[in-house]
Amino acid sequence: MREYPKPIQNLVNLFTYLPGVGPKTALRYVFYLLKQPKGTIESMARALTELQLAVTSCTVCKTYTTQDMCEICRDSKRDRTVICAVAHPRDIGTIESAGFRGRYHVLGGTLSPIEGITPDTLEINSLLKRLTDEPAVSEVVLAFNPDIEGEATIMYISKLLKERHLKASRLARGLPAGSDLEFADEVTLGDALNRRWEV
Repeated sequence: MREYPKPIQNLVNLFTYLPGVGPKTALRYVFYLLKQPKGTIESMARALTELQLAVTSCTVCKTYTTQDMCEICRDSKRDRTVICAVAHPRDIGTIESAGFRGRYHVLGGTLSPIEGITPDTLEINSLLKRLTDEPAVSEVVLAFNPDIEGEATIMYISKLLKERHLKASRLARGLPAGSDLEFADEVTLGDALNRRWEV
């Protein structure tokens, strides 16, 4: 890639820190920003500064918030008997859109020893402490991606929950609505068959 003036090169380098953004995409972003009115770039800079200064982790569930406790944890109408454990804060919005009315706990990732993500680097201990502090909780829904890391995390946490005599559940797997049997993989189709129900 050709050398650009230092301010352009610096911003290109910073954009490549974003997931899925390579040098060419980063350069396209920088050239786009150079064409924008000065006020737009100033607004973006202020928003980035505010993001760093104002956003913190909820003291209870570990999601992002601008207060000590997030809106969901403060909501007294939520079901206090169920906690949905998720890998990342963005997962909460997905689960919320499906109508879940319990509360959440964000682990900050899933187990992956190869990448150095072990139980002590995740928010598993804070989840266990929370379960001790909140005796009303009777079920923890383990809502992780159905990949190797997600499965390992489910197995690890479900064992810890069984030792505490708490119900551990996971998201059901099977065929999505509107899908075609012809294109289903064997694992998904096998799960759909094993978890079939009477009509």
